[in-house]
Amino acid sequence: MRAILNTAVDDELIRRNPCRIKGADRYDVPERPVLTVAEVYAMADSMAPRDRLLVLLAAFTGLRFGELASLRRRDVDPENAALMVRRSQAEMQTGALFDKAPKSDAGARPVAFPTELLPDVKAHLDGFAVAGRDGHVFLGLQGGQLRRSNFRDDWIRARTKAGVTADVHFHDLRHTGNTLAASGASLRELMTRMGHSTPRAALIYQHVVSGRDREIADRLGSMIREMEGRRAFRDGEQEGPLLS
Repeated sequence: MRAILNTAVDDELIRRNPCRIKGADRYDVPERPVLTVAEVYAMADSMAPRDRLLVLLAAFTGLRFGELASLRRRDVDPENAALMVRRSQAEMQTGALFDKAPKSDAGARPVAFPTELLPDVKAHLDGFAVAGRDGHVFLGLQGGQLRRSNFRDDWIRARTKAGVTADVHFHDLRHTGNTLAASGASLRELMTRMGHSTPRAALIYQHVVSGRDREIADRLGSMIREMEGRRAFRDGEQEGPLLS
Protein backbone atom coordinates (compact mmCIF):
# COMPACT_ATOMS: atom_id res chain seq x y z
CA MET A 1 0.00 0.00 0.00
CA ARG A 2 2.84 2.39 0.86
CA ALA A 3 4.47 1.77 -2.53
CA ILE A 4 1.16 2.28 -4.36
CA LEU A 5 0.52 5.55 -2.59
CA ASN A 6 4.09 6.70 -3.25
CA THR A 7 3.34 6.26 -6.95
CA ALA A 8 0.18 8.30 -6.47
CA VAL A 9 2.25 11.07 -4.89
CA ASP A 10 4.68 10.97 -7.83
CA ASP A 11 1.74 11.21 -10.23
CA GLU A 12 0.37 14.17 -8.21
CA LEU A 13 -2.88 12.35 -7.54
CA ILE A 14 -2.49 12.90 -3.79
CA ARG A 15 -0.39 15.46 -1.89
CA ARG A 16 1.21 13.14 0.66
CA ASN A 17 1.40 9.46 1.52
CA PRO A 18 -0.68 8.66 4.64
CA CYS A 19 1.23 5.37 5.16
CA ARG A 20 3.97 6.77 7.37
CA ILE A 21 4.41 4.23 10.16
CA LYS A 22 8.14 3.57 10.42
CA GLY A 23 9.09 -0.02 9.78
CA ALA A 24 5.57 -1.06 8.77
CA ASP A 25 6.73 -1.95 5.25
CA ARG A 26 9.42 -4.34 6.49
CA TYR A 27 9.19 -7.84 7.89
CA ASP A 28 11.76 -10.28 9.15
CA VAL A 29 12.20 -13.56 7.29
CA PRO A 30 13.36 -16.43 9.52
CA GLU A 31 16.92 -17.49 8.70
CA ARG A 32 16.99 -20.76 6.80
CA PRO A 33 19.37 -23.53 7.88
CA VAL A 34 22.70 -23.95 6.11
CA LEU A 35 23.99 -27.49 5.69
CA THR A 36 27.63 -28.44 6.00
CA VAL A 37 29.33 -30.11 3.05
CA ALA A 38 29.25 -33.40 5.00
CA GLU A 39 25.49 -33.04 5.55
CA VAL A 40 24.96 -32.36 1.85
CA TYR A 41 26.72 -35.61 0.99
CA ALA A 42 24.84 -37.47 3.71
CA MET A 43 21.59 -36.29 2.13
CA ALA A 44 22.79 -37.19 -1.38
CA ASP A 45 23.90 -40.66 -0.29
CA SER A 46 20.53 -41.25 1.37
CA MET A 47 18.60 -40.51 -1.83
CA ALA A 48 17.83 -43.05 -4.53
CA PRO A 49 20.76 -43.25 -7.00
CA ARG A 50 18.77 -41.40 -9.67
CA ASP A 51 18.37 -38.40 -7.32
CA ARG A 52 21.86 -38.27 -5.82
CA LEU A 53 23.22 -35.82 -8.39
CA LEU A 54 20.10 -33.66 -8.04
CA VAL A 55 21.01 -32.97 -4.41
CA LEU A 56 24.69 -32.36 -5.15
CA LEU A 57 23.99 -29.89 -7.97
CA ALA A 58 21.33 -28.09 -5.95
CA ALA A 59 23.86 -27.51 -3.18
CA PHE A 60 26.94 -26.70 -5.24
CA THR A 61 25.36 -24.65 -8.03
CA GLY A 62 22.46 -23.04 -6.17
CA LEU A 63 19.98 -23.92 -8.92
CA ARG A 64 16.30 -24.03 -8.05
CA PHE A 65 14.29 -27.26 -8.20
CA GLY A 66 12.46 -26.11 -11.34
CA GLU A 67 15.73 -25.19 -13.06
CA LEU A 68 17.21 -28.61 -12.28
CA ALA A 69 14.06 -30.46 -13.31
CA SER A 70 14.07 -28.76 -16.72
CA LEU A 71 17.73 -29.46 -17.54
CA ARG A 72 18.40 -31.26 -20.83
CA ARG A 73 21.54 -33.09 -21.87
CA ARG A 74 22.54 -30.18 -24.11
CA ASP A 75 22.51 -27.91 -21.04
CA VAL A 76 25.32 -29.91 -19.42
CA ASP A 77 28.88 -29.04 -20.46
CA PRO A 78 31.22 -31.65 -18.88
CA GLU A 79 34.25 -30.21 -20.68
CA ASN A 80 33.92 -26.89 -18.84
CA ALA A 81 32.12 -28.32 -15.79
CA ALA A 82 29.16 -26.00 -16.25
CA LEU A 83 25.39 -25.98 -16.63
CA MET A 84 23.40 -23.63 -18.84
CA VAL A 85 20.12 -22.56 -17.27
CA ARG A 86 17.65 -21.81 -20.07
CA ARG A 87 14.25 -22.55 -18.55
CA SER A 88 12.44 -23.63 -15.39
CA GLN A 89 9.82 -26.31 -14.91
CA ALA A 90 6.45 -25.22 -13.53
CA GLU A 91 3.37 -27.18 -12.51
CA MET A 92 -0.21 -26.06 -13.14
CA GLN A 93 -3.01 -26.65 -10.66
CA THR A 94 -4.23 -29.44 -12.95
CA GLY A 95 -0.90 -31.21 -12.42
CA ALA A 96 0.34 -30.55 -15.97
CA LEU A 97 4.06 -29.78 -16.22
CA PHE A 98 5.52 -27.21 -18.59
CA ASP A 99 8.75 -25.30 -19.08
CA LYS A 100 8.69 -21.54 -18.72
CA ALA A 101 11.24 -18.90 -19.55
CA PRO A 102 13.18 -17.32 -16.68
CA LYS A 103 11.46 -14.41 -14.97
CA SER A 104 14.20 -12.05 -16.14
CA ASP A 105 17.21 -12.01 -18.42
CA ALA A 106 19.37 -12.78 -15.40
CA GLY A 107 17.63 -16.14 -15.03
CA ALA A 108 19.23 -17.49 -18.22
CA ARG A 109 22.81 -18.03 -17.17
CA PRO A 110 25.79 -20.38 -17.21
CA VAL A 111 26.69 -21.78 -13.80
CA ALA A 112 29.97 -23.59 -13.11
CA PHE A 113 30.03 -26.59 -10.81
CA PRO A 114 33.03 -28.06 -8.95
CA THR A 115 35.11 -30.38 -11.14
CA GLU A 116 34.98 -32.84 -8.23
CA LEU A 117 31.41 -33.56 -9.32
CA LEU A 118 32.37 -34.53 -12.88
CA PRO A 119 32.46 -38.30 -12.15
CA ASP A 120 28.98 -38.04 -10.61
CA VAL A 121 27.69 -36.00 -13.56
CA LYS A 122 29.07 -38.42 -16.16
CA ALA A 123 27.80 -41.48 -14.27
CA HIS A 124 24.34 -39.94 -14.00
CA LEU A 125 24.20 -39.06 -17.69
CA ASP A 126 25.23 -42.60 -18.59
CA GLY A 127 22.86 -44.31 -16.18
CA PHE A 128 19.76 -42.19 -15.72
CA ALA A 129 19.35 -39.32 -18.22
CA VAL A 130 17.10 -39.66 -21.26
CA ALA A 131 18.99 -40.24 -24.51
CA GLY A 132 19.36 -37.43 -27.05
CA ARG A 133 20.37 -33.79 -26.75
CA ASP A 134 16.90 -32.80 -25.59
CA GLY A 135 16.58 -35.67 -23.13
CA HIS A 136 15.80 -34.69 -19.53
CA VAL A 137 18.72 -35.07 -17.13
CA PHE A 138 16.52 -35.90 -14.14
CA LEU A 139 13.50 -38.19 -14.14
CA GLY A 140 10.88 -39.40 -11.69
CA LEU A 141 10.60 -42.90 -10.26
CA GLN A 142 8.43 -44.21 -13.11
CA GLY A 143 10.59 -42.67 -15.83
CA GLY A 144 8.40 -39.62 -16.33
CA GLN A 145 9.27 -35.99 -15.67
CA LEU A 146 10.52 -35.14 -12.23
CA ARG A 147 7.63 -33.78 -10.19
CA ARG A 148 8.09 -31.69 -7.05
CA SER A 149 5.08 -33.17 -5.27
CA ASN A 150 6.29 -36.74 -5.76
CA PHE A 151 9.88 -35.86 -4.90
CA ARG A 152 8.89 -34.42 -1.53
CA ASP A 153 8.27 -37.86 0.03
CA ASP A 154 11.68 -39.10 -1.17
CA TRP A 155 13.30 -36.01 0.31
CA ILE A 156 11.67 -36.52 3.71
CA ARG A 157 12.73 -40.20 3.85
CA ALA A 158 16.32 -39.32 2.89
CA ARG A 159 16.41 -36.48 5.40
CA THR A 160 15.37 -38.85 8.18
CA LYS A 161 17.88 -41.49 7.08
CA ALA A 162 20.70 -38.94 6.95
CA GLY A 163 19.85 -37.61 10.41
CA VAL A 164 19.43 -34.06 9.12
CA THR A 165 17.09 -31.74 11.00
CA ALA A 166 13.46 -31.83 9.89
CA ASP A 167 13.54 -28.07 9.32
CA VAL A 168 15.64 -28.51 6.17
CA HIS A 169 13.73 -28.18 2.90
CA PHE A 170 15.07 -28.96 -0.56
CA HIS A 171 15.22 -25.24 -1.33
CA ASP A 172 17.65 -24.86 1.58
CA LEU A 173 20.24 -26.58 -0.60
CA ARG A 174 20.17 -23.46 -2.78
CA HIS A 175 20.54 -21.32 0.33
CA THR A 176 23.45 -23.52 1.41
CA GLY A 177 25.19 -23.28 -1.96
CA ASN A 178 24.81 -19.52 -2.15
CA THR A 179 26.13 -19.13 1.39
CA LEU A 180 29.18 -21.28 0.63
CA ALA A 181 29.79 -19.49 -2.66
CA ALA A 182 29.58 -16.08 -1.00
CA SER A 183 33.03 -16.58 0.50
CA GLY A 184 35.34 -14.61 -1.76
CA ALA A 185 32.69 -13.72 -4.35
CA SER A 186 31.69 -10.15 -5.08
CA LEU A 187 28.06 -9.11 -4.79
CA ARG A 188 27.75 -8.90 -8.57
CA GLU A 189 29.25 -12.35 -9.05
CA LEU A 190 26.97 -13.89 -6.47
CA MET A 191 23.88 -12.19 -7.91
CA THR A 192 24.80 -13.52 -11.34
CA ARG A 193 25.34 -17.03 -10.08
CA MET A 194 22.01 -16.96 -8.26
CA GLY A 195 20.15 -15.66 -11.31
CA HIS A 196 18.98 -12.42 -9.74
CA SER A 197 18.03 -9.50 -11.97
CA THR A 198 20.77 -7.16 -13.09
CA PRO A 199 20.60 -3.85 -15.06
CA ARG A 200 22.44 -5.33 -18.02
CA ALA A 201 22.20 -8.94 -19.13
CA ALA A 202 25.76 -8.79 -20.48
CA LEU A 203 27.05 -8.74 -16.91
CA ILE A 204 25.91 -12.35 -16.63
CA TYR A 205 28.59 -13.49 -19.02
CA GLN A 206 31.39 -11.03 -18.30
CA HIS A 207 32.44 -12.64 -15.04
CA VAL A 208 32.33 -16.12 -16.62
CA VAL A 209 34.77 -15.00 -19.30
CA SER A 210 37.05 -13.61 -16.62
CA GLY A 211 37.08 -16.99 -14.88
CA ARG A 212 35.63 -15.80 -11.57
CA ASP A 213 32.68 -18.21 -11.73
CA ARG A 214 35.16 -21.05 -12.19
CA GLU A 215 37.05 -19.82 -9.11
CA ILE A 216 33.81 -19.92 -7.11
CA ALA A 217 33.12 -23.49 -8.24
CA ASP A 218 36.74 -24.48 -7.49
CA ARG A 219 36.40 -23.18 -3.93
CA LEU A 220 33.31 -25.32 -3.50
CA GLY A 221 35.35 -28.23 -4.84
CA SER A 222 38.05 -27.66 -2.23
CA MET A 223 35.36 -27.91 0.46
CA ILE A 224 34.29 -31.26 -1.00
CA ARG A 225 37.91 -32.54 -1.00
CA GLU A 226 38.38 -31.42 2.59
CA MET A 227 35.21 -33.25 3.65
CA GLU A 228 36.27 -36.42 1.79
CA GLY A 229 39.71 -36.26 3.42
CA ARG A 230 38.17 -36.09 6.89
CA ARG A 231 35.85 -38.96 6.01
CA ALA A 232 38.74 -41.13 4.75
CA PHE A 233 40.80 -40.35 7.88
CA ARG A 234 37.85 -41.21 10.14
CA ASP A 235 37.22 -44.48 8.31
CA GLY A 236 40.91 -45.36 8.60
CA GLU A 237 40.85 -44.77 12.33
CA GLN A 238 37.79 -46.97 12.72
CA GLU A 239 39.49 -49.84 10.89
CA GLY A 240 42.52 -49.58 13.17
CA PRO A 241 46.03 -50.97 12.55
CA LEU A 242 46.43 -54.35 10.95
CA LEU A 243 47.65 -57.12 13.24
CA SER A 244 50.87 -58.86 12.21
